[in-house]
Amino acid sequence: MALNMRKDLLTFALLGIFALAIIPQNAMSQNVASIVTAEFFDGIKNQADASCAGKSFYTRDGFISAANSFPQFGSGTADESKREIAAFFAHVTHETGHLCYTEEIDKSNAYCDQSNTEYPCVAGKKYYGRGPLQITWNYNYGACGKAVGFDGLNAPETVSNDPAVSFKAALWFWMTNVHSVMNQGFGATIQKINGALECGGKQPDKVNARIGYYTDYCKQFGVDPGQNQSC
Repeated sequence: MALNMRKDLLTFALLGIFALAIIPQNAMSQNVASIVTAEFFDGIKNQADASCAGKSFYTRDGFISAANSFPQFGSGTADESKREIAAFFAHVTHETGHLCYTEEIDKSNAYCDQSNTEYPCVAGKKYYGRGPLQITWNYNYGACGKAVGFDGLNAPETVSNDPAVSFKAALWFWMTNVHSVMNQGFGATIQKINGALECGGKQPDKVNARIGYYTDYCKQFGVDPGQNQSC
């Protein structure tokens, strides 16, 4: 009986440890879902023209499903979570025209970095902007595909054709390149997204547009946008 009791206690303890391990991830996922309500998501998408490809392609359910694969997205304090989600959707809004575009309008640039041997370009394929954050370049498609689970080099179009992959690709890019600078202010996220072309006075109108979306979403979430918003 004593041996059985010890086994029961051990089983109970292991279950307790397992529960503690999964609670934070579930809590984070629920937190993101509670902030990105249908009203918020549709409020962005409804500003796009009815003819936009993204109107039916991008969905809140698709975003929430993708966010479940990246439990550190929107983590931290309540205010930090709201600011990161506001920042993410500010860039998504700007890059896609309120969730209108699934791929870049100008497809003339192949965005092929031939010096990258780890993720070499495939003949006939172009790595122009696709998805919520308009991911570009062969090295991003290659690394993203490897992480998310699609052939980024041979089938980059998957990001704009497969709703299940699209938001995952955007969140992969965000968590790989942007998440770590959130504590530096929104301006640092602009630097990571398109700083070389927009920051330092190069395209102030675009920078201000991003900031405008960010402050608007922070206001909707009831959180102070913080300092260092520009770049």
